[in-house]
Amino acid sequence: MKLLIIVPAYNESENIVRVIEELRETVPGYDYVVVNDGSVDATAQLCREHGYPLIDLRVNLGLTGALQTGMRYAWEEGYDAAIQIDADGQHDPKYIPEMAEKMEKNRDDIVIGSRFLEGKRQLTPRTAGNALLDWAIRLTTGKKVTDSTSGMRMYGKNLLRVMGFNINSSPEPDTLAYLLRCGARVEESPVVMRERTAGESYLNPWRSVRYMAHMLSSILIFQWFRRKGDANVHNG
Repeated sequence: MKLLIIVPAYNESENIVRVIEELRETVPGYDYVVVNDGSVDATAQLCREHGYPLIDLRVNLGLTGALQTGMRYAWEEGYDAAIQIDADGQHDPKYIPEMAEKMEKNRDDIVIGSRFLEGKRQLTPRTAGNALLDWAIRLTTGKKVTDSTSGMRMYGKNLLRVMGFNINSSPEPDTLAYLLRCGARVEESPVVMRERTAGESYLNPWRSVRYMAHMLSSILIFQWFRRKGDANVHNG
């Protein structure tokens, strides 16, 4: 399977070299590309200095725009699948081969790297919010997902075009719920995620609350107004 690893990066100069060097060492058989999302620090400069494959967006589009850029690139370059890896180092690339094997063997459309598939989640405000979103997805789709907020997701060929060219396809739980309703085959694979070692996360406590509220309302209400035919899950 021809797989592309997409690394969206915004102001990750403190992490990007370490993350990419680990990626190259751990899974040398897979292609990768850094999508610099209009960073104002040295992220793009460091990528050029080290010769990393780079798509350099001149303005900040946000995670959705950066990932859509990577997915469009994957589709146009003929890849069979693509996976998002965060540029802050939280996603361990050692899990990628197992996720790819599952996708290829079971012909999945999405494979999610789940933190909770093989163990209980420690109760915190964030994990409680995650569990609530998982419940909302099960309520509206009938499908059980244990880690709908995981950013470590692999998308098969049928979804590269959907994720790259459909403006409403964001890498968020509400899109996952919509794709499940459209018939996407989704599987999870166990992973352990690490803490960010440098830089700052976008999600502070207040933004986390707003994010959870927005996702919950979107899954329970707004996704029902999207036409299933817009996804073309199995006609990509």
